[in-house]
Amino acid sequence: MTDEKLLLDRVVKGDSNAFRELVELNHKKVIHICLSYVGNPTDAEDIAQEVFIEMYRSINNFRNESSISTWLYRLAVNKSLDHIRQSKRLKRGSGKVSSMEKSEIERINISNKQLASDSLEEEERKKLLYRSIDQLPERQKEALLLSQIKELKQQEVADIMDTSVSSVESLLVRAKRKLKELLIKHKEEIY
Repeated sequence: MTDEKLLLDRVVKGDSNAFRELVELNHKKVIHICLSYVGNPTDAEDIAQEVFIEMYRSINNFRNESSISTWLYRLAVNKSLDHIRQSKRLKRGSGKVSSMEKSEIERINISNKQLASDSLEEEERKKLLYRSIDQLPERQKEALLLSQIKELKQQEVADIMDTSVSSVESLLVRAKRKLKELLIKHKEEIY
């Protein structure tokens, strides 16, 4: 039994210290996945709190069919998508085209270890990439972020997205094709 599973067993038995440890083990991963969707650190932190609240509320319903990490990823993705949908509803008619503001894209830090030597050109490429990713259809974007940015295995992506590995493969092929088209289009607009 893994450490997380032991912690989970303790949480189910009412051990609040075990819950705190479980949160600490997964907090950075959850924040990172939320940030990759919403692009705003403050929103990502708020969504992560919702994820852990939801985890606590539904911990007795956790089926040991997947890992705790997969379950938390799924919760983080769903809560992030809910946030994006809600933001779009609230801002409908305000002229906002993208779910990621320019200033938010600039704050995204893919590696969390950004080197000081990164050039402006690298920053521009990142902005272009995120602007293009943000324009992908929702399921393609989700598969791409989980697979490429989060570097999860296709089976893990399938578990999180509640679909088959072949569907994930198909989504990734379409996402990469569409992303290539968008990158070319955006690059032409800039130059």
